[in-house]
Amino acid sequence: MAELLHLSPEEATAVRLSLRVAFWAMTTSLVPGIAVALVLARGRFWGKSFLDGLVHLPLVMPPVVTGYLLLLLLGRRGPLGQFLDEHFGIVFAFRWTGAALACAVMGFPLMVRAIRLSIEAVDRRLEDAAATLGAGPAWVFLVITLPLTQVPGGDTGALRLTLISIAISMLALLAAEFVARRLSRILPAK
Repeated sequence: MAELLHLSPEEATAVRLSLRVAFWAMTTSLVPGIAVALVLARGRFWGKSFLDGLVHLPLVMPPVVTGYLLLLLLGRRGPLGQFLDEHFGIVFAFRWTGAALACAVMGFPLMVRAIRLSIEAVDRRLEDAAATLGAGPAWVFLVITLPLTQVPGGDTGALRLTLISIAISMLALLAAEFVARRLSRILPAK
């Protein structure tokens, strides 16, 4: 067991880099994710469907397309990337910061979706009661809505969906391996 916990310098560097990327991706997208989820859950405005589609766009586009668009926009010669580099010294292309940004962009729709569904599940009567007792909208959100955004019993459902996703992924990998082996027997090697 102790040998499993002992990491080579390269492995330790990879773990530190992964934690750094994940931390910054989550940190930078959390506040905007809560704000967008709140707007989508409670807002009534023209273009709401467009905003919802825009938020979920990274989920339906191939990751290569999303990455390419980020590179065009935020690369050293991209309009935003050049500005950030020249004025603030921030470079995204081929750096850990770019990996953090890509993770944030790809995870943002999932974060917004989960938070939005949780906000929609909050009993509005609790918020109304706090407001009648004199709490302002920001205070109601911070002490009532935000703490209730985790749906009771949601952990069981999440675990069930996770296990189903793992099973489907394993079946797809096994099927791909089976097909590849069959094709290698049928097709002559060159």
